Amino acid sequence: MSEVAIINTDCGQMVLELWRDVAPNTAGNFVQLANSGFYDGTAIHRVVRDFMIQGGDPLSKDPEQSQRWGMGNPGYTMPSEFSDRPHVRGVLSMARGNDPDSAGSQFFICLGTAESLDGEYTCFGNLIEGD
Repeated sequence: MSEVAIINTDCGQMVLELWRDVAPNTAGNFVQLANSGFYDGTAIHRVVRDFMIQGGDPLSKDPEQSQRWGMGNPGYTMPSEFSDRPHVRGVLSMARGNDPDSAGSQFFICLGTAESLDGEYTCFGNLIEGD
């Protein structure tokens, strides 16, 4: 059986298959953060119809920080692990800033095909339930 992560939201549960074979460091970081409780209480803070939903920002735990949501991180960044996996509906990928090696904790799930992200963002899983 594949390694999975479960995200519980107000709108239901999402089950994600993690691709350690594609992006071992990124998937491992995601699991470590999840197991430590880092993601507990964070919000899906960005929704762009037909493009993606984004979460994983620790600042989203505090409604008074809403103007800064999307800027938080775990206090470190990680190198990219680009692959030939395409950004299609359901793909789990790391959000980042302008620097390709600036991902930390924020992730997104594609709501459609986003070819412009291919080879530019680290794909590390796929939504298998809860679409």
